[in-house]
Amino acid sequence: MSGFEGLGISAKWSAVLKTYGIGQPTPIQEQAIPLLLAGKDTIARAQTGSGKTIAFLLPILERIDPNVDGVQALIMTPTRELALQITNEVNKLLITQEQSQVLCVYGGQDVERQLKKLQGGISIIVATPGRLLDHMRRGTVRLSTVSMFVLDEADQMLHIGFLNEVEEIIEQLPYKRQTMLFSATMPESVRRLASRYMREPVTVQAEERQMPVKEIRQSVVETTDRGKLAALRQLIDQYRPYLAILFCRTKRRVSKLNAELQEAGYDSDELHGDLSQAKREQVMERFREARIQLLVATDVAARGLDVEGVTHVFNYDIPPDAESYIHRIGRTGRAGGEGVAVTLVSPRDRVALANIERGIRMSIRRKPLDKLAAYDMSAGSELSQERRGGGERRISRGEPRGQERKGSANRAGIRYGSGSIGHESEARVSLRGAQEGRNRRNDRAAASGQPERSQRSVRAERYGKTERTERPGRPERRGRPEIGRAASAGGRAGKRRPEAGTSLGLSKPARHGQTRSGGARGNSSPRGSKGRRGR
Repeated sequence: MSGFEGLGISAKWSAVLKTYGIGQPTPIQEQAIPLLLAGKDTIARAQTGSGKTIAFLLPILERIDPNVDGVQALIMTPTRELALQITNEVNKLLITQEQSQVLCVYGGQDVERQLKKLQGGISIIVATPGRLLDHMRRGTVRLSTVSMFVLDEADQMLHIGFLNEVEEIIEQLPYKRQTMLFSATMPESVRRLASRYMREPVTVQAEERQMPVKEIRQSVVETTDRGKLAALRQLIDQYRPYLAILFCRTKRRVSKLNAELQEAGYDSDELHGDLSQAKREQVMERFREARIQLLVATDVAARGLDVEGVTHVFNYDIPPDAESYIHRIGRTGRAGGEGVAVTLVSPRDRVALANIERGIRMSIRRKPLDKLAAYDMSAGSELSQERRGGGERRISRGEPRGQERKGSANRAGIRYGSGSIGHESEARVSLRGAQEGRNRRNDRAAASGQPERSQRSVRAERYGKTERTERPGRPERRGRPEIGRAASAGGRAGKRRPEAGTSLGLSKPARHGQTRSGGARGNSSPRGSKGRRGR
């Protein structure tokens, strides 16, 4: 007997797996399933995409007792997306059941709807820690009948700060239970958690190396902060991915990179923690159906995503450590498929890259970029401005913010002086049409015999502003009203000093309690006028 039946799985579940094209178990399934069927506490070190979800779902379904009224299995995940994904896998296996026995509990969902489902005889709960604790405190979820507990993506669960919530939930579970811990990496925090809450656990590991599947082709592209966006665009056009995930380190950078890509004409969307649950589900549905090709995401939001057909992963921002790198590139090459992972590295990222290579015990191949003829890497982007911490800094010395440097070919369409990542340009042009727009202006100017107008004059005409006028030898002060009884007669007559109060630009402002002639009320003093003569 071979396949899943040889591991102790009944023919009923084996037949269901075959309907989905799953005939042979993966290495982690071969090692974990017999132990879990025997009821042993198990620590499984398995990469994402290795088949670990099936490894713990099959033993749970085999051991569910239909005579027990209450929740028998609790599966905890760090993110809503992973919880929904596991719930979908359970429903696929339970396709022959008349009524679903699984409930997905996560934040952002209607609580009343969840409460109604809880009254329908739920055997399996898949949950995120926060919303599960909410139900437990309300008294709407009772875990006294739980006999199987799964902590999936344990390293990420603790990495994002769920340790206290996880411990509070575990301490309310029955003492006699089976605990299954699945993790891609095994940091010290996970080891301490396992030693505290697991009884004589057996550790299994599918691979000797701490690396994702071998089919992932990994490479590093060395660029600069300023040229990173142009390099990314060239890589996307070069690889032409079917589906790709692009990682940034913050939600803010995710939003801005997505905006840059959309303006450049790419089909992209963003995924991060600030989105509502409805929006997150909408984005994931579009991505799974390939209505968008590029998904820009943070590490936490994309954790545990299992989307069929992801061919490429681009690390726009380098991961903070080897563990994050492993989880990022594990989004591609799922279940033995081929995948490509490209990491963009600036000079300041070299130390982090060296730490990642030590952590994964291999050197990542450096990939040189072709000449960026159509992507001016000197143009820079708002994202690179934020990376350098120069959001309010001007791009070049001596030039007003918001005005392009004369003679500069900004092919990437990122306007010079647009400020930091959070400041939008006043008259933003599309990334692809910037150069064409300048060419059209040049052609019109040549045909009419008129010189090309500056960007300032174009903006002034568009927004109804007039050019600043200047007097010979001294620019006029703008925006400040002239003060004094003789203001209407103000001005300059040769080099003679004007009388006090004739011009705000040339006279000293009156102090509190003084008149414009420089004397105090009721106590004249020539001090102010003497000071002016002495200059």
